[in-house]
Amino acid sequence: MTIFGICDTITRNEKEVFVLSYKTKNIIVYIAVVIFSILFCYFGNKYTMANYKLLNNQGVDATHPGVITEITNEQDYTYQNGLGGSKISFKCTLKDTGEEIEGTQVVDDYDPVPYRKVTKGDKILLDYDDTNGWQFTEYIRTDALLVLGAIFLIALLFFGRTKGLNTIISLGFTCIAIFAVFIPAVISGQNIYLWSVGICAYTIIMTLLIVNGPNTKTLTSCIGCFGGVVLAGILTFFMTKILALTGVVDESSYSLTTVNPDHPIDLLAIIFAAIIIGAMGAVMDVAMSLSSSLHELKLKVMSISPKELFKSGMVIGRDMMGTMANTLVLAYIGSSLTVTVLIVIYNSSMTELLNKERIVVEILQALVGSIGILFTIPFTCFVCAMLYRNLKPYDNNVEFDEYAYCQQLAEEKEAREARALAKKQAKEEEARAIKEGKEEANKF
Repeated sequence: MTIFGICDTITRNEKEVFVLSYKTKNIIVYIAVVIFSILFCYFGNKYTMANYKLLNNQGVDATHPGVITEITNEQDYTYQNGLGGSKISFKCTLKDTGEEIEGTQVVDDYDPVPYRKVTKGDKILLDYDDTNGWQFTEYIRTDALLVLGAIFLIALLFFGRTKGLNTIISLGFTCIAIFAVFIPAVISGQNIYLWSVGICAYTIIMTLLIVNGPNTKTLTSCIGCFGGVVLAGILTFFMTKILALTGVVDESSYSLTTVNPDHPIDLLAIIFAAIIIGAMGAVMDVAMSLSSSLHELKLKVMSISPKELFKSGMVIGRDMMGTMANTLVLAYIGSSLTVTVLIVIYNSSMTELLNKERIVVEILQALVGSIGILFTIPFTCFVCAMLYRNLKPYDNNVEFDEYAYCQQLAEEKEAREARALAKKQAKEEEARAIKEGKEEANKF
């Protein structure tokens, strides 16, 4: 008998042992993933930065943050053609040294989009040269971004609670891995193909383990995600060769080739990394959504067959295809909209436009990412159908309802017995009808 006396599932003691072991396993894996992530980011950064230094603020030409304390003078000037500008003098306190300095800002009509004039209290960046002294270079915008970022984090915690906290942690490790490990690896001349694949693998496993824990749902999500990303990577690798791409998509590409003359940066590898890292997020979203949906479906309908589970997953996946493909394509278009508009304006024909390398790369990104998503859907559904075949309601689920499960089993057993009885009665009725038919035939 079970704890409810309805059907033989698990006893109360077994449930308590399961809960304890499940929570203990989750905690151990969680701590292990966090420790590994810290070590990976730390030693990865040390390795990639061993022979190359980034963001070195040493020297007199370094940029300094400051706060304007007073506007001392504003002088307007006019050129012979009628255009002109203003030269604003101000006093400013440097944040890093506390020194009070005098600086200037020049707002000129020849600038395509002039900066607004500085005012008291503005937070700005300044640099120094012997000819002009301290000069305004840029407004400090990070403060506003930090406020917006804080709102985002608070919203994650409010709506997601524990999941939200885990999402923040995984997002933090992802950003650190990209900016502190992958980008230094690119600049220092490492193999970009290997590092981009490694970063994708690390991000997928780390994110899913931290957010969802070690369970069957996480395993199916990882396998499905790897399938989509691997296909995207293979397509990108071969298409860059077939399309005869050079990797030079704009002026900044030329600049990259001169960053590290001893180990030149592979521009085609940059395109490869950009595409698979960009596609990884959308593919992970699709794989996790499908795995979670089919996991929940299996728990609610334990009698569902792998074939029916696969079919249900494809129905869900078809609803996701259009929106996710649109999301990916629109994200790529939006990220390079200004450049795309400029290219369209300065090209004389559609043929020339569609064969510009910048446009070709954008189209390639959208197509490869979308194909990766399309492949991820059936592949994840197949993996779920296979791995969820023997799934139990208490597998990776501490809070399942034993009573509801027992009731479900009892109802399914009763339904099976009713179907068997009806089938038996139908056969008996058929046999009786045949027998009566024969008896009637014999009378004649």
